[in-house]
Amino acid sequence: MSTAPGAPPRVHNTLALVGLFAAVFLGMLDAQVVATALPRMVGELGGATSFAWVTTAYLLAGSVSAPVYGKLGDLFGRKRVVLAAIALFVLGSLACALAPTMPLLIAARVLQGVGSGGLFVTVAAIIGELFPGREGARYFAWFSLCFAGSSLAGPVVGGVLTDLAGWRSIFLVNVPIGLIALVIVARSLQLERRRTTAPFDFAGIVVLSGAIVGLTLATPLSASIGAVLLVVFLAIERRAAAPVIPLRLFRARMFSLSVLASAAAGFVFLGSVNYLALFLQTAGGAGPSEAGLLLLPMTLAVAASSMVAGRIIAKTGAYRWAPILSMTLGLAAALAMSTMDETTPLPLVVAYLVVFGIAAGLNIQVLSMAAQQNVARTDLGAVSATVGFLRSLGTTAGLTVFGAVFTSAFGTDSPSGYASALNGVFWVMVPALVIGLVASLFLPRVALRRHH
Repeated sequence: MSTAPGAPPRVHNTLALVGLFAAVFLGMLDAQVVATALPRMVGELGGATSFAWVTTAYLLAGSVSAPVYGKLGDLFGRKRVVLAAIALFVLGSLACALAPTMPLLIAARVLQGVGSGGLFVTVAAIIGELFPGREGARYFAWFSLCFAGSSLAGPVVGGVLTDLAGWRSIFLVNVPIGLIALVIVARSLQLERRRTTAPFDFAGIVVLSGAIVGLTLATPLSASIGAVLLVVFLAIERRAAAPVIPLRLFRARMFSLSVLASAAAGFVFLGSVNYLALFLQTAGGAGPSEAGLLLLPMTLAVAASSMVAGRIIAKTGAYRWAPILSMTLGLAAALAMSTMDETTPLPLVVAYLVVFGIAAGLNIQVLSMAAQQNVARTDLGAVSATVGFLRSLGTTAGLTVFGAVFTSAFGTDSPSGYASALNGVFWVMVPALVIGLVASLFLPRVALRRHH
């Protein structure tokens, strides 16, 4: 690490990142871990008609709170903000473990989700603040590994803990680990202290939160309201003294193209996972556990390609190749998957999924890292929040569009009916990947910085 005068020592940064990545892993894990425990929760607490909110409330709270954390970190310093996020996550986990009813469990999940939303955005901004672009690539690779690892471990960890110690244990395990991470970060993380007199953009936060909720729920009425609120939010941000998402950032070519490619990636790579599993269980004839095993190579491909991309970027400073290759491989995989049916050999299906996983891993954090280049440190939180928000918006759009395409094409319970409907889903990925590829091709041909 290049150390400027007064910069925090490497050992402190490394130790702090261990604590931060542990907290991030827990936050990501909890988006997945409840899936296998939900039947036990419903059996003990009731609430069979509202149990889906155990997951939805967590994800929604994280999406709404993320831009708030990004702006707070820019205004008041990221250390105190990330410590607050970890504390809220631990407190929410404890509340989940002790919840006596389903409504209280859902409320506790909201609190836990508010904490998780701050973890993702603030840790990405901290990496950008601590390390210049080229060195930061290594740490963004580990950040990506948290995504892949949590996706892989979530259902397994949830099932094992639920069987061994009951469903409450999946939340209780967060408490000691989270507290250890809190202590490590509090003692080791050394960042510049910041305090500003700029007014906080309350109106922007409230309107953006409403837009996120509306767009995430994705019903016709809520989506319409969300779209209107998004337009109102843009009008507010143009006049705000300290906007939560500074629109001036979009004047920078690297930033605007990075967020566009990130939205396309969210649409395709995150929005399609459920349909890949559905294909394996219907047209592929696999059971739930077999489908999980068949998706394992894809998940490992995500982790491997992310780590390799981080190392190459750290060594060379070149980054454009990663999103360009990502979108190109994604196109190849989508076109190949559009030909699959119930007669396609499973080894060939797995091969397509591996290519798809490599494509996904090549852009998970590269685009976030590119968007952070050539922006002031005081905007890093806003940049991370904007990239995350538009990726999430892309994912929501993907889920909505894929669902509509699948529903309109599906007309039978036979494997061939499922395969035909899912082929339409894979075809819809193509235009989004083309948009992502064009945006990636026009990214500036610059090497990432060696120094801040």
